[in-house]
Amino acid sequence: MIKSWAVIEDGVVADSRDADRIVPWWSFTKTILAAAALVLVRDGLTSLDAPISGRPYTLRHLLQHRSGLAEYGRLAAYHEAVARGDEPWPVRDLLARADADRLRYDPGEGWDYSNIGYLFVRQSIEALTGESAGQALQRLVLHPLGIEGARLATRPGDLAGVSMGRASGYHPAWVYHGLMVGTVPDAAMLLHRLMSGMLLPPALVRAMLEPYELPGPVEGRPWRRPGYGLGVMTGETTRGLKVAGHTGGGPGSTIAVYRSLDRRDVPRVAASFATTDDQAKTEEKAFGLLEK
Repeated sequence: MIKSWAVIEDGVVADSRDADRIVPWWSFTKTILAAAALVLVRDGLTSLDAPISGRPYTLRHLLQHRSGLAEYGRLAAYHEAVARGDEPWPVRDLLARADADRLRYDPGEGWDYSNIGYLFVRQSIEALTGESAGQALQRLVLHPLGIEGARLATRPGDLAGVSMGRASGYHPAWVYHGLMVGTVPDAAMLLHRLMSGMLLPPALVRAMLEPYELPGPVEGRPWRRPGYGLGVMTGETTRGLKVAGHTGGGPGSTIAVYRSLDRRDVPRVAASFATTDDQAKTEEKAFGLLEK
């Protein structure tokens, strides 16, 4: 098993293992998409609370998984196709298979994790900027935060040299909102700089961190009081630590990138990656690094 981790203490790398290893960031990409969308809000190009393209949900609903949209990760056919090494379905086919036009609840009246929602966030960013998602994320988030080595993977060749565990040959387009890859220290530094207000004004950082509280504790996971903000998982761990960040996983590996909200005097961020499907262990490693 490959394991990598990093700790950012007060804006510098305090500890790391395999600092140069490139890994998939999986759903930590959602945090970057949310940051890009909020930059567009900051700049007056879109609104958090206006309906998107005549739909009944808003950008805030999409970012917080409160839109009512379905989740394609529950489709058995999706996982079977990925396991066979099939080419990713065209987006229109994915949406048809997931019956995406049928909302599962009225926007704002429930919560359900939805990768389709974040596909729509990606599409909105592309439409507003006239750029590909990779270009937009570089310009809006990565360059301003000084994260130069991370990139959006769109083709299998983009994963050459990336630690994918058992998922060699994986096609990154199966992650429909996009799959960022980079080092573990870069993931931790990105979250540190984002949460420190280097990109967004204080009001939008606070909006990211304001959680929709979910039932807890989470069985089999180190969460006592979970919640979801705008592109970040935030809440209290089973050891009583208040954190914000994101966990992600795909075939063969998992990543957890979190900032402690209890250490405002000396901000600490920890990121952990492992070639395992067990998200709980990867979260526990990151949370343990925050407590040291």
